Amino acid sequence: MITEDDEPGTVGSTLPRRQLGRYLREAREGAGLTVERAAALMEWHKSTLSRLERGLTEKVRVRDVSGLCEVYGLDQEKTDAAKQLAEQTPARSWWRSYGDVIAAKFNTYVALEGEASELAIYQPLIVPGILQTADYARTVDRQYFSEDTDEGLERRVALRMQRQHCVTRQRHPIGLSVILHENVLRTVVGAPRMMAAQLRHIADMSTRDNVQVRILPFRAGFPTGTALSQFIVMTFPKDGRGRPVEPTIVFAESFTGDVYLQGVDDVRRCRQAFHGLLAATLDDRPSRDLVREIAREHEREA
Repeated sequence: MITEDDEPGTVGSTLPRRQLGRYLREAREGAGLTVERAAALMEWHKSTLSRLERGLTEKVRVRDVSGLCEVYGLDQEKTDAAKQLAEQTPARSWWRSYGDVIAAKFNTYVALEGEASELAIYQPLIVPGILQTADYARTVDRQYFSEDTDEGLERRVALRMQRQHCVTRQRHPIGLSVILHENVLRTVVGAPRMMAAQLRHIADMSTRDNVQVRILPFRAGFPTGTALSQFIVMTFPKDGRGRPVEPTIVFAESFTGDVYLQGVDDVRRCRQAFHGLLAATLDDRPSRDLVREIAREHEREA
Protein backbone atom coordinates (compact mmCIF):
# COMPACT_ATOMS: atom_id res chain seq x y z
CA MET A 1 0.00 0.00 0.00
CA ILE A 2 2.94 2.34 0.56
CA THR A 3 3.24 4.86 -2.28
CA GLU A 4 6.46 5.30 -4.22
CA ASP A 5 6.36 8.95 -5.23
CA ASP A 6 8.73 10.10 -7.95
CA GLU A 7 10.89 12.61 -6.12
CA PRO A 8 10.78 12.31 -2.33
CA GLY A 9 12.14 15.35 -0.57
CA THR A 10 12.23 17.68 -3.59
CA VAL A 11 9.85 20.37 -2.35
CA GLY A 12 11.86 23.59 -2.14
CA SER A 13 11.62 24.12 1.59
CA THR A 14 12.27 22.40 4.89
CA LEU A 15 9.91 21.22 7.58
CA PRO A 16 10.59 23.94 10.18
CA ARG A 17 10.07 26.64 7.54
CA ARG A 18 6.83 25.10 6.29
CA GLN A 19 5.52 24.59 9.82
CA LEU A 20 6.34 28.21 10.67
CA GLY A 21 4.56 29.33 7.53
CA ARG A 22 1.42 27.39 8.42
CA TYR A 23 1.54 28.69 11.97
CA LEU A 24 1.73 32.29 10.81
CA ARG A 25 -0.90 31.84 8.10
CA GLU A 26 -3.37 30.39 10.61
CA ALA A 27 -2.60 33.24 13.01
CA ARG A 28 -3.20 35.83 10.27
CA GLU A 29 -6.48 34.22 9.23
CA GLY A 30 -7.52 34.00 12.88
CA ALA A 31 -6.93 37.73 13.16
CA GLY A 32 -9.10 38.33 10.10
CA LEU A 33 -6.32 39.88 8.02
CA THR A 34 -5.59 39.44 4.32
CA VAL A 35 -2.05 38.90 3.08
CA GLU A 36 -2.10 42.40 1.62
CA ARG A 37 -3.22 44.05 4.85
CA ALA A 38 -0.84 42.11 7.10
CA ALA A 39 2.08 42.85 4.76
CA ALA A 40 1.16 46.55 4.72
CA LEU A 41 1.16 46.63 8.53
CA MET A 42 4.69 45.19 8.45
CA GLU A 43 5.67 47.61 5.65
CA TRP A 44 6.42 44.63 3.40
CA HIS A 45 5.47 43.73 -0.13
CA LYS A 46 2.76 41.07 -0.07
CA SER A 47 5.09 38.62 -1.87
CA THR A 48 7.44 38.74 1.13
CA LEU A 49 4.72 37.54 3.49
CA SER A 50 3.41 35.07 0.93
CA ARG A 51 6.83 33.43 0.62
CA LEU A 52 7.17 33.29 4.40
CA GLU A 53 3.77 31.59 4.74
CA ARG A 54 4.73 29.04 2.07
CA GLY A 55 7.98 28.23 3.87
CA LEU A 56 10.13 29.56 1.04
CA THR A 57 12.08 32.17 3.02
CA GLU A 58 15.54 30.74 3.60
CA LYS A 59 16.71 33.29 6.16
CA VAL A 60 13.98 34.07 8.66
CA ARG A 61 14.60 36.87 11.12
CA VAL A 62 13.19 36.26 14.58
CA ARG A 63 12.37 39.95 15.00
CA ASP A 64 10.17 39.81 11.88
CA VAL A 65 8.30 36.81 13.25
CA SER A 66 7.92 38.55 16.59
CA GLY A 67 6.50 41.58 14.78
CA LEU A 68 3.95 39.46 12.93
CA CYS A 69 2.90 37.81 16.18
CA GLU A 70 2.29 41.28 17.65
CA VAL A 71 0.24 42.30 14.62
CA TYR A 72 -1.83 39.11 14.92
CA GLY A 73 -2.36 39.56 18.64
CA LEU A 74 -0.74 36.29 19.70
CA ASP A 75 -0.02 35.76 23.39
CA GLN A 76 3.48 35.19 24.73
CA GLU A 77 3.32 31.39 24.65
CA LYS A 78 2.26 31.30 21.00
CA THR A 79 4.82 33.95 20.13
CA ASP A 80 7.55 31.90 21.79
CA ALA A 81 6.52 28.84 19.77
CA ALA A 82 6.72 30.82 16.52
CA LYS A 83 10.10 32.27 17.46
CA GLN A 84 11.49 28.83 18.24
CA LEU A 85 10.35 27.60 14.83
CA ALA A 86 12.07 30.61 13.26
CA GLU A 87 15.29 29.77 15.08
CA GLN A 88 15.40 26.18 13.77
CA THR A 89 18.18 25.54 11.26
CA PRO A 90 16.72 24.76 7.82
CA ALA A 91 17.90 21.18 7.26
CA ARG A 92 16.61 17.95 5.74
CA SER A 93 16.36 16.38 9.18
CA TRP A 94 14.87 18.01 12.21
CA TRP A 95 15.30 16.88 15.79
CA ARG A 96 12.85 18.18 18.33
CA SER A 97 13.24 17.66 22.08
CA TYR A 98 10.16 17.01 24.18
CA GLY A 99 11.28 19.67 26.62
CA ASP A 100 10.95 22.69 24.35
CA VAL A 101 8.09 25.14 23.83
CA ILE A 102 7.18 23.70 20.45
CA ALA A 103 6.61 20.26 21.95
CA ALA A 104 4.12 21.68 24.40
CA LYS A 105 2.37 24.23 22.20
CA PHE A 106 2.77 23.05 18.62
CA ASN A 107 2.13 19.40 17.81
CA THR A 108 3.98 18.98 14.55
CA TYR A 109 3.19 15.32 14.08
CA VAL A 110 -0.57 15.70 14.51
CA ALA A 111 -0.60 18.51 11.93
CA LEU A 112 1.30 16.37 9.41
CA GLU A 113 -0.80 13.27 10.08
CA GLY A 114 -3.96 15.26 9.33
CA GLU A 115 -2.61 16.24 5.90
CA ALA A 116 -1.15 12.86 4.87
CA SER A 117 -2.70 10.63 2.23
CA GLU A 118 -0.87 7.48 3.40
CA LEU A 119 0.92 6.30 6.51
CA ALA A 120 3.26 3.30 6.57
CA ILE A 121 3.93 2.39 10.20
CA TYR A 122 6.39 -0.08 11.69
CA GLN A 123 5.85 -0.61 15.40
CA PRO A 124 7.76 -3.29 17.35
CA LEU A 125 6.65 -2.40 20.88
CA ILE A 126 3.25 -0.75 21.32
CA VAL A 127 -0.05 -0.37 19.49
CA PRO A 128 0.27 2.82 17.39
CA GLY A 129 -1.97 5.67 18.50
CA ILE A 130 -4.03 5.59 15.34
CA LEU A 131 -5.17 2.03 16.22
CA GLN A 132 -5.50 2.35 20.00
CA THR A 133 -8.77 1.93 21.86
CA ALA A 134 -9.66 4.58 24.41
CA ASP A 135 -8.96 2.18 27.30
CA TYR A 136 -5.53 1.24 25.94
CA ALA A 137 -4.64 4.90 25.32
CA ARG A 138 -5.85 5.90 28.79
CA THR A 139 -3.78 3.18 30.47
CA VAL A 140 -0.60 4.11 28.62
CA ASP A 141 -1.01 7.85 29.17
CA ARG A 142 -1.86 7.48 32.84
CA GLN A 143 1.60 6.00 33.37
CA TYR A 144 3.54 8.28 31.03
CA PHE A 145 1.78 11.50 32.08
CA SER A 146 1.55 10.49 35.74
CA GLU A 147 1.25 14.09 36.96
CA ASP A 148 -1.58 14.99 34.59
CA THR A 149 -5.06 15.65 35.98
CA ASP A 150 -7.96 13.35 35.13
CA GLU A 151 -9.36 16.10 32.93
CA GLY A 152 -6.05 16.51 31.12
CA LEU A 153 -5.77 12.78 30.63
CA GLU A 154 -9.23 12.57 29.10
CA ARG A 155 -8.40 15.41 26.72
CA ARG A 156 -5.36 13.47 25.53
CA VAL A 157 -7.47 10.35 24.97
CA ALA A 158 -10.17 12.34 23.17
CA LEU A 159 -7.57 13.86 20.84
CA ARG A 160 -6.23 10.41 19.95
CA MET A 161 -9.73 9.13 19.21
CA GLN A 162 -10.41 12.22 17.09
CA ARG A 163 -7.22 11.62 15.10
CA GLN A 164 -8.50 8.18 14.10
CA HIS A 165 -11.32 9.77 12.12
CA CYS A 166 -8.90 10.26 9.21
CA VAL A 167 -8.90 6.45 8.80
CA THR A 168 -12.63 5.82 9.23
CA ARG A 169 -14.16 8.80 7.41
CA GLN A 170 -16.13 8.03 4.26
CA ARG A 171 -14.60 10.73 2.06
CA HIS A 172 -10.95 10.17 1.13
CA PRO A 173 -9.85 8.17 4.17
CA ILE A 174 -6.13 7.95 4.71
CA GLY A 175 -4.37 4.81 3.47
CA LEU A 176 -2.91 2.95 6.44
CA SER A 177 -0.31 0.18 6.20
CA VAL A 178 0.88 -1.12 9.57
CA ILE A 179 3.48 -3.73 10.48
CA LEU A 180 3.18 -4.87 14.08
CA HIS A 181 5.71 -7.15 15.68
CA GLU A 182 4.11 -10.10 17.48
CA ASN A 183 5.56 -8.61 20.66
CA VAL A 184 2.96 -5.79 20.43
CA LEU A 185 0.14 -8.32 20.61
CA ARG A 186 1.53 -10.26 23.56
CA THR A 187 2.65 -7.36 25.74
CA VAL A 188 -0.22 -6.85 28.18
CA VAL A 189 -1.19 -3.22 28.74
CA GLY A 190 -3.77 -2.98 31.51
CA ALA A 191 -5.91 -6.04 32.20
CA PRO A 192 -5.96 -9.06 29.86
CA ARG A 193 -9.63 -8.44 29.00
CA MET A 194 -8.83 -4.88 27.96
CA MET A 195 -5.95 -6.19 25.87
CA ALA A 196 -8.30 -8.65 24.18
CA ALA A 197 -10.64 -5.80 23.25
CA GLN A 198 -7.70 -3.84 21.83
CA LEU A 199 -6.65 -6.74 19.61
CA ARG A 200 -10.19 -7.32 18.38
CA HIS A 201 -10.30 -3.64 17.45
CA ILE A 202 -7.09 -4.04 15.41
CA ALA A 203 -8.52 -7.09 13.65
CA ASP A 204 -11.75 -5.26 12.85
CA MET A 205 -9.89 -2.21 11.52
CA SER A 206 -7.81 -4.45 9.26
CA THR A 207 -10.96 -5.46 7.36
CA ARG A 208 -11.36 -1.94 5.99
CA ASP A 209 -10.36 -1.43 2.35
CA ASN A 210 -7.93 1.38 3.22
CA VAL A 211 -6.24 -0.44 6.12
CA GLN A 212 -3.62 -3.17 6.03
CA VAL A 213 -2.27 -4.69 9.24
CA ARG A 214 0.45 -7.30 8.92
CA ILE A 215 2.09 -9.19 11.78
CA LEU A 216 5.83 -9.81 11.95
CA PRO A 217 6.03 -13.09 13.92
CA PHE A 218 8.77 -13.94 16.41
CA ARG A 219 10.05 -16.63 14.07
CA ALA A 220 10.84 -14.01 11.38
CA GLY A 221 13.95 -12.95 13.30
CA PHE A 222 15.52 -9.75 11.93
CA PRO A 223 14.52 -9.50 8.25
CA THR A 224 16.66 -6.41 7.63
CA GLY A 225 19.69 -7.84 9.42
CA THR A 226 19.38 -5.53 12.41
CA ALA A 227 16.90 -4.52 15.09
CA LEU A 228 14.83 -1.53 13.98
CA SER A 229 13.04 1.01 16.14
CA GLN A 230 9.63 2.37 15.28
CA PHE A 231 9.17 4.68 12.30
CA ILE A 232 6.41 6.11 10.12
CA VAL A 233 6.68 6.99 6.42
CA MET A 234 4.23 9.82 5.72
CA THR A 235 3.13 10.39 2.11
CA PHE A 236 1.08 13.43 1.11
CA PRO A 237 -1.46 14.21 -1.62
CA LYS A 238 -0.61 16.29 -4.69
CA ASP A 239 -1.90 19.79 -5.34
CA GLY A 240 -3.56 21.04 -8.51
CA ARG A 241 -0.18 21.28 -10.25
CA GLY A 242 0.71 17.67 -9.46
CA ARG A 243 3.21 18.50 -6.73
CA PRO A 244 2.99 16.97 -3.22
CA VAL A 245 1.76 19.41 -0.60
CA GLU A 246 4.61 18.05 1.55
CA PRO A 247 7.58 15.94 0.55
CA THR A 248 7.54 12.42 1.93
CA ILE A 249 8.63 12.56 5.58
CA VAL A 250 9.89 9.85 7.91
CA PHE A 251 8.91 10.35 11.53
CA ALA A 252 10.69 8.49 14.32
CA GLU A 253 9.94 8.85 18.00
CA SER A 254 12.05 8.08 21.04
CA PHE A 255 11.87 8.65 24.79
CA THR A 256 13.69 11.98 24.53
CA GLY A 257 12.29 13.46 21.33
CA ASP A 258 11.24 13.21 17.70
CA VAL A 259 13.17 13.25 14.46
CA TYR A 260 11.74 14.19 11.07
CA LEU A 261 13.67 13.06 8.00
CA GLN A 262 12.93 14.19 4.44
CA GLY A 263 16.23 13.72 2.62
CA VAL A 264 15.97 11.50 -0.46
CA ASP A 265 18.42 8.90 0.85
CA ASP A 266 16.81 8.76 4.30
CA VAL A 267 13.32 8.29 2.86
CA ARG A 268 14.53 5.66 0.39
CA ARG A 269 16.29 3.65 3.11
CA CYS A 270 13.22 3.67 5.34
CA ARG A 271 10.99 2.62 2.46
CA GLN A 272 13.35 -0.23 1.65
CA ALA A 273 13.35 -1.27 5.30
CA PHE A 274 9.56 -1.20 5.39
CA HIS A 275 9.33 -3.39 2.29
CA GLY A 276 11.93 -5.77 3.73
CA LEU A 277 9.89 -6.11 6.91
CA LEU A 278 6.64 -6.44 4.95
CA ALA A 279 8.05 -9.35 2.95
CA ALA A 280 8.67 -11.24 6.20
CA THR A 281 5.19 -10.66 7.68
CA LEU A 282 2.20 -12.96 7.60
CA ASP A 283 -0.29 -12.24 4.81
CA ASP A 284 -3.39 -10.19 5.53
CA ARG A 285 -5.74 -13.01 6.52
CA PRO A 286 -3.22 -15.04 8.59
CA SER A 287 -2.23 -11.80 10.35
CA ARG A 288 -5.85 -11.11 11.25
CA ASP A 289 -6.32 -14.70 12.40
CA LEU A 290 -3.28 -14.46 14.67
CA VAL A 291 -4.47 -11.19 16.18
CA ARG A 292 -7.84 -12.76 17.01
CA GLU A 293 -6.20 -15.93 18.33
CA ILE A 294 -4.02 -13.96 20.75
CA ALA A 295 -7.09 -11.92 21.77
CA ARG A 296 -8.78 -15.17 22.79
CA GLU A 297 -5.67 -16.13 24.75
CA HIS A 298 -5.87 -12.86 26.69
CA GLU A 299 -9.55 -13.45 27.42
CA ARG A 300 -8.85 -16.89 28.81
CA GLU A 301 -6.35 -15.32 31.20
CA ALA A 302 -8.89 -12.77 32.46
